[in-house]
Amino acid sequence: MEFTMGGRLEVRITPADVGKRVSVRRRSATSDVGSKFTDAVGVLTSWNNHVLSITPKSGETVHIAESSLVAGKVVPSAPARRRGPAASFDELARITARAWQPVESEPLGDWRLRAANGFTRRANSVLPLGDPGLPLDEALDRVRQWYGVRGLPAYIQTATGAEGTQELLCAELERLGWQREVSAEVRVAALAPIGDRDADTGQVRLSREIDAAWMSRYQRFDTPGPEVLAVLNSGPSVWFASVPGDAGSGTPAAIGRCVVDGRWAGFMAVEVGPEQRRRGLATAVMTALARKALDEGASAAWLQVETDNGAAGALYDGMGFAAHHRYHHFRSA
Repeated sequence: MEFTMGGRLEVRITPADVGKRVSVRRRSATSDVGSKFTDAVGVLTSWNNHVLSITPKSGETVHIAESSLVAGKVVPSAPARRRGPAASFDELARITARAWQPVESEPLGDWRLRAANGFTRRANSVLPLGDPGLPLDEALDRVRQWYGVRGLPAYIQTATGAEGTQELLCAELERLGWQREVSAEVRVAALAPIGDRDADTGQVRLSREIDAAWMSRYQRFDTPGPEVLAVLNSGPSVWFASVPGDAGSGTPAAIGRCVVDGRWAGFMAVEVGPEQRRRGLATAVMTALARKALDEGASAAWLQVETDNGAAGALYDGMGFAAHHRYHHFRSA
């Protein structure tokens, strides 16, 4: 990364650049060979008392002493995408929310409070797209009260790593003591290559409805309540896939879910039994669902994968999915 002006390293950022994406170089605390400088890229979220705070796409704010800076500059708000369909953060945030809807919701200004009796953080967290219509401290108090009445922890879902994401909010939540519990990537891909894969889709059964067998393979709940079915059935056009298990087994070898919404097809709940892995079943499920979505006019695909799920990440890499942005769930202290 280039910081020089006329051959000299220069710090070309000031506190007036808070809110912009920056790239900085600082002196490293270590004296190891090759570790003299450390670089950081992210949104400059504060510059107070001679300390800079930068929130990169990982969502974990980095604090840098002003005295350690040797170079810095403002950079484009988001890196150019090399592959995958073009999409704004706002578009994807709304598409992904429609594919996993809560049982109840309520507006708080432009924010949306969502609850589903605790079934998944996504359906039991605030979606903060815009202005809550209140000072942040007051808005967070309202959030805590709303979830407290329902006996639920207060979560806020934020995003980082793309133009228009919420690095400033992430930094404020962190400053106020909210804890980041989980992070995931939203990935996108062209849909047609997924549907064109040479996969054994003849064994995949597609249905508009969930049956007891499908639910027996789904592992995201302890005891299924009505909220589980309500969330899974939500969305504009929902399809469920399953691959029968061994003879005599009522549990499918693999399952998946797809929600078609305009040009987008979202893939969720792709699970394969431990004893059935490495047989291409996840690929077969996604290929069959992609073909159905193509029939309905979709052309782009998205999915969410937790950042520590290496096996799933490798599968989706091979299918052409590229990271668009990350989202995080912050829990009230």
